[in-house]
Amino acid sequence: MRCRVKICGITNVEDALMVCRHGADALGFVFYAKSPRYVSPEKANDIVAQLPPFITPVALFVNAEEAEIRTVIDRNPRWMIQFHGDEDESACLHYQRPYMKAFRVKKEDNIIDLIDAYPSASAVLLDAYKAGVPGGTGEMFDWSLIPSNLNKPLVLAGGLTPENVGQAVEQVAPYAIDVSGGVELSKGLKSEAKVTAFMNGAKCE
Repeated sequence: MRCRVKICGITNVEDALMVCRHGADALGFVFYAKSPRYVSPEKANDIVAQLPPFITPVALFVNAEEAEIRTVIDRNPRWMIQFHGDEDESACLHYQRPYMKAFRVKKEDNIIDLIDAYPSASAVLLDAYKAGVPGGTGEMFDWSLIPSNLNKPLVLAGGLTPENVGQAVEQVAPYAIDVSGGVELSKGLKSEAKVTAFMNGAKCE
């Protein structure tokens, strides 16, 4: 099965259309104000309105208030939600949208138990743990910690680059991979050369 690609931290329409041309399946938009890749709901929705068909926009939130989430998702029915904070399943279900739950993996975690707490999730995203940082660390975690018998589609994140994505796909065989900093010129600005190399490394072109 082809590994899908989500490119996160989109902040402008030029990058959005460029990564779509190179085969991205999903685009991530960060609505966490402390992130250098934060984008406003208005700008994000303007970008989403210009996306070609069959591309999924994903709205990333970290313990956000309902009003903030509604400001984003109520403007376009295409949005999927990525919950990257401490949201329980009932909070994730509240918006009646497809969602994936992100977990920052620590060595002592029981990943199966974490995932089982979100039976309604469309997918789970596994990222590197760094104290005080909810995501986007640019660091890898030990992929051998991932059980082989997950009952949800796995989105692998954390420190992926054009140089290691091929190994990630071969070793983990995830449903999808998620990259942000690994294909950037600077935080929030994508490099077409790196995007091309990443897609080639993921065997998606």
